[in-house]
Amino acid sequence: MKNKNRPITFLDDRLFFPAVEQANPEGLLAVGGDLSPERLLLAYKNAIFPWFNEDSLILWWSPDPRMVLYPKKIKISRSMRNTLNKGKFKVTKDKVFAEVIQHCARAYRPGQKGTWITDHMIEAYVELHKRGYAHSYEVWEDEELVGGLYGIDLGNVFCGESMFSNATDASKCALIHLARELDTMNYDVIDCQLHTPHLEGLGAELISRQDYLDILKRIDKAVVR
Repeated sequence: MKNKNRPITFLDDRLFFPAVEQANPEGLLAVGGDLSPERLLLAYKNAIFPWFNEDSLILWWSPDPRMVLYPKKIKISRSMRNTLNKGKFKVTKDKVFAEVIQHCARAYRPGQKGTWITDHMIEAYVELHKRGYAHSYEVWEDEELVGGLYGIDLGNVFCGESMFSNATDASKCALIHLARELDTMNYDVIDCQLHTPHLEGLGAELISRQDYLDILKRIDKAVVR
């Protein structure tokens, strides 16, 4: 049974998260803490991620069910295959990580005011990138950056954080490239966190939080240092 009445945990300087089963029905688990690399990696390894508005305390979430994409199951439409076959886009990895996350922060999202990708968040994920945990995939058209995505690589799970697209199908191209690459490396899933019709159309599906935790248990413990 999902937690309905238990108070949300307020975090302090200790490197700690409550059990994810304590999250409320919307998935909110804890408030506060910091965005240190150690806390962020501990969060992702335990099916938790930060998501909050610019003027808010840090909010930590662990929704149930969880949206994931199995790399082998990505759906590529006929029109998208034609786009890929034409070679309209070029995809690179980790060439301009900071630019990708900044584009994601500025991207317009219907029904959403502001961005959860604050300057503090950008600094935190750039630091994770420097440490080899965060990666970006960039999509180029005629030498112009037109799309991309970034996320956290845990070893058998890639935790997708955000995408942007300034050209039709550019973000889809990034995701397809990621899925194909991870499939060759036998990754279990791409974590998409929350359901959206766009992700569902690309083959993502909902699984229980427990099933997602079981996948995470297979990660090499050396990932979180």
